[in-house]
Amino acid sequence: MNERDKLNEIIRLSTEFSSIKDIDILLERILLEARSCVNADAGTIYTREGDLLHFSHAQNDTLQSRLPEGEKLIYKDFSIMIDESSIAGYVASTGEILNIPDVYKLPADCGYYFDVEFDKKANYRTRSMLTVPLRYETEDVIGVIQVINAKDETGNIIEFTDGDALFIRHFASTASIAMKNARMTRTLLLRMIHMAELRDPKETGAHVNRVAAYSVEIYERWALERGIDRKEIDANRDVLRMAAMLHDVGKVAISDTILKKPAKLTHDEFEVMKQHTTLGANLFVNKESRFDTIASVIALSHHENWDGTGYPLHPKGDDISVFGRIVAVADVYDALSCKRVYKDAWKEEDVLEEIRKLTGTKFDPEVVDAFFKCLPVIRSISEKYPDPN
Repeated sequence: MNERDKLNEIIRLSTEFSSIKDIDILLERILLEARSCVNADAGTIYTREGDLLHFSHAQNDTLQSRLPEGEKLIYKDFSIMIDESSIAGYVASTGEILNIPDVYKLPADCGYYFDVEFDKKANYRTRSMLTVPLRYETEDVIGVIQVINAKDETGNIIEFTDGDALFIRHFASTASIAMKNARMTRTLLLRMIHMAELRDPKETGAHVNRVAAYSVEIYERWALERGIDRKEIDANRDVLRMAAMLHDVGKVAISDTILKKPAKLTHDEFEVMKQHTTLGANLFVNKESRFDTIASVIALSHHENWDGTGYPLHPKGDDISVFGRIVAVADVYDALSCKRVYKDAWKEEDVLEEIRKLTGTKFDPEVVDAFFKCLPVIRSISEKYPDPN
C-alpha cells in the first residue's frame, strides 16, 4: 500500500469509525483495522482510566487459528500503572511512539521491560511491536494501541517499518476522535442507567453491561450459524450492545413500593410491574435512528416467551424479535447468577439447568444453543463487569 493509498484508507476508516456508536464494538474494529493496515499478527488496546491503563481488547491470529471454528480467544482483564516501567505505560506517560524490532532484545538502559509470562502461558513468541498513544491533537492520552509481529507476504515475522509507524500515528489520531464520541455515548447511557439505579438497586451499571455484552456474543454466534452477512452482523452488534443496556429502563416509572419490595409481589403488583416493558418502549416512540427502534423493541419484548405465555403482547416463536429473544436469555442468566437483596446467587450448574429446562417454553431453542456455544466468553464477561461491593 503506497502513501496515497494509506491516506485514502485513513479517510475511509474515519467515516466508518464515526458510524460506530458503542465503545466496545469500536475498540474491536479499531484494533482489527490497525492490524490489517500494517499486516500484524496480533494486537492489543489499552484504555486510560485515571492513572491506570486498562487492558481492554486483544486479537491474535496465530492463537485464534488453534481454536475450533466459532470459538473466541479469552483474555483476563488487568490494569497497569501509567509510568515508564512497561512498554504501554511508557508510551502513555511520554506520548512517544515505540517501534521495537524484538521485545526480547530491549537495551538494558531503556527503562521499560516486556513481560514474557503471556508468551510462556500461550506458547506464543512476541517479536516486533509498534506501540502508539491514542490521543486527539494536544489532548491527554486516552489509551494505547499495540500492533504485534508484522508479517511479510509469506507470513514470516519482520520488523515494523518507519512508514508503518507514521501510518499508525495518523490512524491513532482518527481512532481517538471516534473513541471520544463513543465514550460520550456510553457515559450518557450509563447516566440513564444510574437514574434507574436510584429507583431500582438491581439496575446497576455492571448488570446492564453484562446483559448487553452477553447479548452481543449470543447474537453473533446465532447470526454466523445462519450465514448472515458479516457487515449486517457488525452493524447489529453495535446497536444491540447499546440498546440491550436499556432493556429495563421503563422501571423508572414504577412505584417504589413495588420496585423495592423485598418480598414476592402480589398478583396486582406484578401486573403493575409488567408495565415497565411498554413504559420503556414508549421512551423511544419518536424514533430518529435504528438505535431507537431496536431499544424500543427490546424494552417491549424481552419478557415475551417462546410459547406465547409472556408479556405484554403474547407473540409466539419467531414473531418475537430476535433481539428480545436474545436479551431474555442474557437477562435471566445474569439475574439468577447474581446475588440480590431478596436472594443469593445460584450455582452456575443450577442456572444452566434452569435455562435448559425453560428451552422451548420461555426461551427460543436456537438462541439457547448459541448461548451454550459461547458460554466460555460469557463467563469471561461476567468477570469483566463484577457487581460493586
